[in-house]
Amino acid sequence: MAAMGSDMYRQQILDHYRNPRNYGELDDATFSHVGENPLCGDTIRMDVKLDETEEIIHAVRFGGEGCAISQASASMLSEELVGMTLDELGAMDRDDITEMLGVEVTPMRLKCAVLAEKVAQDGAEIYRGEKTQAKTTTE
Repeated sequence: MAAMGSDMYRQQILDHYRNPRNYGELDDATFSHVGENPLCGDTIRMDVKLDETEEIIHAVRFGGEGCAISQASASMLSEELVGMTLDELGAMDRDDITEMLGVEVTPMRLKCAVLAEKVAQDGAEIYRGEKTQAKTTTE
């Protein structure tokens, strides 16, 4: 039965890779940030628009190129983040991402899977003035 479940999640990952949700740019983004996984060649840009309180994520778009795991993770995350607060985004960790993906991710692919999360988190920290960096990397 577990194999059928993982097949379902693999199909979901392939669907998000082939038909990414929220792919593109937000012209009126509150903040945007870019990151890369140099080992795999993945690049992700996350655009986030906050609501009028400047704490709740109202819209997310992403762009970039990379492997199926990085792109599917960014697509799935773009759906998950809407309605979250910046604090909730900051509290996310790799377990949240692997749970969202629904499959066991090998150590080599983990950096691909968490790239979008790290880019969004770093973008939020830069927006809040808590961090300064030009680009996120998963080295």
